[in-house]
Amino acid sequence: MNTDNDHDSWHKLVVWQKAHAAVLEVYACTKAFPADERFRLTDQLCRAASSIPTNIAEGKGRQSPAEFRQFLIIARGSTEETRYLLLLAKDLGILPPATHAHLEAGYTEISKMLNGLLRHLR
Repeated sequence: MNTDNDHDSWHKLVVWQKAHAAVLEVYACTKAFPADERFRLTDQLCRAASSIPTNIAEGKGRQSPAEFRQFLIIARGSTEETRYLLLLAKDLGILPPATHAHLEAGYTEISKMLNGLLRHLR
């Protein structure tokens, strides 16, 4: 059970820090997406990417390790959704290959970190 001292400790989790930094990068790169993608790929990508640190934070604020694990599983799913949407943006010619490679490497690391944290909590 969380105590008052660690209730908001999600911001100290390295995986949350990396996921938050990655969201900022996604938001920055989607500014260059075509206007006709605003309500399609841009919004979906930003929602998926922001879901990752959001679910880590929400799960950490829950009352039990089991609830935290469930939110980490959701974050892991959002990580994979983000990775796919980045690939789609690259394949559509919207996201430069070098930017895709950089973001993909970051999200691969986040995915591995989430898997490791889930293993630790079992």
